[in-house]
Amino acid sequence: MSTPTPDQAYPSDAKPGVHRIVVVGGGAGGLELVTRLGDRLGKRGRAHVTLVEKTRTHFWKPHLHEIAAGSIDVHDHATNYLAQSHWHGFRYRTGAMVGLDRERRLVHVGPVLDEDGQLVTPGYSRAYDTLVISVGSQTNDFGTPGVAEHAISLETPEQAQRFHRRLVNACLRAHMQPEPLRPPQLQVAIIGAGATGVELAAELHKATRTLVSYGLERIDPERDIRIHLIEAGPRILPALPERVSGAADSLLQGLGVQVHTHAKVSAVHADGVQIEGGAFIPAELVVWAAGVKAPPFLRDLAGLETNRLNQLVVGPTLQTTRDASIFAIGDCAAVAWDGPGARAGQVPPRAQAAHQQASHLVRQLQRRLRGAALEPWRYRDFGSLVSLGHYSTVGNLMGSLVGGNLWVEGLFARGMYLSLYKMHELALHGWWKTALGSAARLITRRTEPRVKLH
Repeated sequence: MSTPTPDQAYPSDAKPGVHRIVVVGGGAGGLELVTRLGDRLGKRGRAHVTLVEKTRTHFWKPHLHEIAAGSIDVHDHATNYLAQSHWHGFRYRTGAMVGLDRERRLVHVGPVLDEDGQLVTPGYSRAYDTLVISVGSQTNDFGTPGVAEHAISLETPEQAQRFHRRLVNACLRAHMQPEPLRPPQLQVAIIGAGATGVELAAELHKATRTLVSYGLERIDPERDIRIHLIEAGPRILPALPERVSGAADSLLQGLGVQVHTHAKVSAVHADGVQIEGGAFIPAELVVWAAGVKAPPFLRDLAGLETNRLNQLVVGPTLQTTRDASIFAIGDCAAVAWDGPGARAGQVPPRAQAAHQQASHLVRQLQRRLRGAALEPWRYRDFGSLVSLGHYSTVGNLMGSLVGGNLWVEGLFARGMYLSLYKMHELALHGWWKTALGSAARLITRRTEPRVKLH
């Protein structure tokens, strides 16, 4: 197969001599970056900004557990890449990055097929002067047998919607069947008690009871529905302070969630989860949320340095260690962290880190265009918040604004948690559109079921 020529599928519309910035990956950091670069550089003709992304719409990943539970509608929160590019002065080109030619400065993008296998766009290459890789992360199953066949990961809206459909189907099946429930029925096993696992457990507790209240009276949620949260370590939320972990654990156990710690999964089966040492947890639905790694294609990508999680190793300026014209941000970047509270010497994979990196690069790429030296990026840990859905929000805030480390809980913490998403929306849409969109969703929620049935 011949190597595609530059811009084979999309003829270049960059003016001669204009700096070409290509961002691969439209997650939280990547989309914020191209939106602000498009506003500041693209609209003014100072740079030609392109986003390469394999999906059509963007959804904020920390909300995926709410799609899985049916608490929100993905279409109410999705951002259309093509429309966003039109409004903010950048170009959106579809496809997944499959290779890189550093010498010729080309990003190779694979062909796009529809659900019927028909070709939508052929493979092509995109030329760049500055490349930013922001392809996020994916689930790390650590080679555990049965995960691919029997567990669902929450990496994309499609996967979250698939889980929700299976959840609703399980409840409808249990309500209509004449025979008694089998042991695994209406039991959910969530493997991995990080933020995603903990938030999903709390959200499912509320969602399943709401779903049953819509007329599935043959199901007793207190008797029939079981949610298992499984963690290999000694406590849930292992990356967060012990006080946050303890508060979340107490609330979950008070709701009846079965919390299993010191429980390393050895295999996943069609009817449940096998634990090392012989224990077996029956479950009709299994969610794998136990670990993350960068996409495998980054490993040895054109000779760029990566770590054992396939992350691109970058320096203080977020430039890759072996090519100054290539940057990496978000979960796919390995960034050293030596500040207060640093764990494992590396910036954690959090939405706040991607947001800070995108904001920093907007300024630094403007300096790069002027030929000025780039400034180093410093991670500022503002704390961690964990939403337990309808029941509570717990966490800690850090920084000079709160005078160190402040424990927060309840409505104030819930407000701070919601503000994280609003900051992301503001970066993408500005004040007016964010305010109008929030008001429209608030009104719509009054006329819709609290849990989606589709």
